[in-house]
Amino acid sequence: MPTDLSLHIQSQALADTHEHLRKEKEWVEEGPADVLCDLFANYVPADLISAGATAKDVQNLTDPASGSINARFSAIRPAWSAIRHTGYGEAVHILADEVYGLGPDWDLAWGSGSGGLDSAQAQLAAWRQPGGRLQLLQQTGGIDHCQTDDFCWPCHTDASGPDFFFYDINWADFCNGQISPEKLAAETGVTVTDLASLGRAMASIFTRHGARAIAVKAQHAYSRTLSWQERSDAEAAAALETTLRGGTVDEATRLLLGDWCWARGVELAIEHDLPFKLHTGYYAGTDRMPVHRIQAGNLCPLLAKYLDCRFVLMHIAYPYSQELVALTKHYRNVYADLCWAWSIDPYSGMDFVRRFLHTAPANKLFAFGGDTSWPTSAVAYAIQARRWLTRALEAETNDGLLTERQAIALATRLMHTNQYECFRIAEKKASAT
Repeated sequence: MPTDLSLHIQSQALADTHEHLRKEKEWVEEGPADVLCDLFANYVPADLISAGATAKDVQNLTDPASGSINARFSAIRPAWSAIRHTGYGEAVHILADEVYGLGPDWDLAWGSGSGGLDSAQAQLAAWRQPGGRLQLLQQTGGIDHCQTDDFCWPCHTDASGPDFFFYDINWADFCNGQISPEKLAAETGVTVTDLASLGRAMASIFTRHGARAIAVKAQHAYSRTLSWQERSDAEAAAALETTLRGGTVDEATRLLLGDWCWARGVELAIEHDLPFKLHTGYYAGTDRMPVHRIQAGNLCPLLAKYLDCRFVLMHIAYPYSQELVALTKHYRNVYADLCWAWSIDPYSGMDFVRRFLHTAPANKLFAFGGDTSWPTSAVAYAIQARRWLTRALEAETNDGLLTERQAIALATRLMHTNQYECFRIAEKKASAT
């Protein structure tokens, strides 16, 4: 029998702090061609390859031109049987069973019949209409709003849901020390020739987009260390001069300029009252993850230097999650985000919530972000997050560490209230309409 706590978590609107959602037009015109493409287009291919599936078979899985659904699925079935219970695999099951209605044994049915595919295909076609993206997220996923990193600077109002879809200013290229004078001139009208003009171009990005932005975001941990050093203007000017000459730029020069640009982005985020989101921890994909780069503890000099910036450290820095708990406990300006973590390792996500609640301030934890491209996947990941958050908080009540009333209040805080406070959501929604 469902508890009051579980019913509350199912009904509470869920703030979604991190997506890479494609725009409405792309969803309608370029969305998944069939249900198999949708089920396996997100993170699960990485687990399939890790389990032994060939890159070609995984590529064919989401290519309708390569064969029938049954044939494409059969090629990866051995790998699927090995990973069907991972967090990624669980999300596929949720999408198939609870979103598309294919039933709990949908994967066993394929190869011996249609497995309910006709009705699922019709449902996908109905969703891939104008308004279907918003309907899926709001009504099926119970999502309050979505924050999207569009991998760019502009944060234009999304006409398909102006008070629902919000966008980050992406700062990753700057943090990487990658400067494109052409792109900056096109966006800001500023021709970058020296450090002063680079600073003006950066400020112009915030002047143009800061009022509509929900946050600043950088995922440069994929291409450099999270370690940061304070750099002087003179050092940065020399590094920029080298960069603007073109050709190969060594890593030391790139890191030097990246550190300077990163700091300027933090200062602009403070000026415009925007949180700064940082990818920490695990990499998407396979066979490339230099773990020395990804620990959140590398950020300590930056966190201490800019105590007035609200830093949101994403993905619970998995697998270095205990380090992140310590950072949120110690630094007044650090928040932890469970975005993507539930699907990477749901047991660690559950453990993280429980440890966090007994260690760090409860107003500094965000429960969910799907980190997906298509709304169907975001909905499945939202269902997964609710399920594991329920397990975490019910374990607390079962162990006598929380009353159910306390757990319900904490669920509301983690799913909704904390995000509204940190990201100024009420103000953003009001200005959007």
